Amino acid sequence: MHHHSRPLRALAIGLSSLAGFIDAIAFLGIGGFFVSFMSGNSTRLGVGLALAPGAAATAAALIGAFVVGVTTGSLIGHLAGRHRRTAVLVLVATAIILAALLRPSASPLVAALMLAAAMGAANAAFERNGEVAFGVTYMTGALVKLGHRLALALRGGERWSWLPYLLLWSGLAGGAWAGALAYSRMGFGAVWLAAAFAGLFALAAAWLDRADQSTATV
Repeated sequence: MHHHSRPLRALAIGLSSLAGFIDAIAFLGIGGFFVSFMSGNSTRLGVGLALAPGAAATAAALIGAFVVGVTTGSLIGHLAGRHRRTAVLVLVATAIILAALLRPSASPLVAALMLAAAMGAANAAFERNGEVAFGVTYMTGALVKLGHRLALALRGGERWSWLPYLLLWSGLAGGAWAGALAYSRMGFGAVWLAAAFAGLFALAAAWLDRADQSTATV
């Protein structure tokens, strides 16, 4: 992540905050399941298979929706070419809006599945050469890189290369805090706030894509 420009880092941190915000809403709204943290859902799947088949089914459905979102985001990003980030984030914003629209007439799980697909797709925004450069909805990898970069700094390497990973993690944690507060006041309606921010991030991505093209033609 430290090889990316500052605007791209800011976008990544913003998307991480969005993931935390949405994850907190879903966690509170569907009883302790996640829409961006699939490691947690995988643990719940395993425990559920042993003790609670209904919980296992919920976890499995969310994991499946997330994978579908990653696949769809990657395909749309590939088709969009130089406009990858914009296309992917428009997809993310659209899926979040659909989740908000579905919730009044559907079960919380149906809306959560749409949110899980949105969070899966968000990771495709930073795909490069067929691989995700870094995840914006899960932080285990970021924390591992944070630790490695701290070790390098202590050994005399680049002093601040660990900071972007700390900020990425802080974005998700801070977003979760904000999402919990929003849910306590607005219930699932707080997803509309997430949709608004997703739209702003799509606009920011469009600006970055145009800037990249202008630089490439100079």
